[in-house]
Amino acid sequence: MIRKAVIPAAGFGTRFLPITKAQPKEMIPIVDTPVIQYVVEEAVASGITDILMIIGRGKRAVEEYFDRSFELEYLLKQKRKFRELDTIRRVTDMANIHFVWQKEMNGLGDAILHARDHVGNEPFAVLLGDTIFRSEIPVTRQLVEVAEKYNSSVVGLEEVPKDMVNRYGIFDGTLLYDNILQAKRLVEKPTIHEAPSNLSIASRYVFTPEIFSYLEKTPPGKNNEIQITDAMQALLQNEKIYGVKLKGKLFDIGDKLEFIKTNILFGMEREDIGESLKNWLKELAQKL
Repeated sequence: MIRKAVIPAAGFGTRFLPITKAQPKEMIPIVDTPVIQYVVEEAVASGITDILMIIGRGKRAVEEYFDRSFELEYLLKQKRKFRELDTIRRVTDMANIHFVWQKEMNGLGDAILHARDHVGNEPFAVLLGDTIFRSEIPVTRQLVEVAEKYNSSVVGLEEVPKDMVNRYGIFDGTLLYDNILQAKRLVEKPTIHEAPSNLSIASRYVFTPEIFSYLEKTPPGKNNEIQITDAMQALLQNEKIYGVKLKGKLFDIGDKLEFIKTNILFGMEREDIGESLKNWLKELAQKL
């Protein structure tokens, strides 16, 4: 069973400056819940019990969020705000969460390499914190099922417009059945003309522990960073890698417009503000 997950959360979040100068991008809220909580909840719903977060300078708020606040718990108990008390206790009790520091920002591959001692000789999941998924079966669970079946590394896939392939790691593979592919080639942020397909690697991975040996040997690539896609391409020479076209709705929180849309969509589903928000949107639409 795959029981460990790694969540890289050390990046500067430059796309959301100036707020990320002092606020970790992972703590930016969707309504009132930080993005990182949705990612952790997905991991837990996928059977993960042990989570390692890779953090860096300015990310202390992430640690504090998943730690207990006895003073706040006492205050809520005294004021008989038991619903709020249950909410904050659930955050700290979701999983065993650990932290390690990435002192230099050398790319996603380097961040994952920091998890080597914690993961040991076990397969593990990787979830990036700038995407949220809504799905009947948690998307990480979809990858775990394939990884356990084939005893190999697996990545989540999403189709993207051809003019956007240069933003992602791109997967070229052979369809085996349904939504499962076997990799032939993986390319990090190719040009539109170089891209072998429009299947992007969608922020979710399951790796065998062999990936660490390849990450150690991977030289800096695009943006002078150690790219996980480059390490996977090297791993592919000796181990099969599979891709899963994910069944679910992706919300790209790393994009400002998508972030705003996600807040509106999630807000409309809320019992406390949903109807008021919908009414306001209808009024606004008439004015527009």
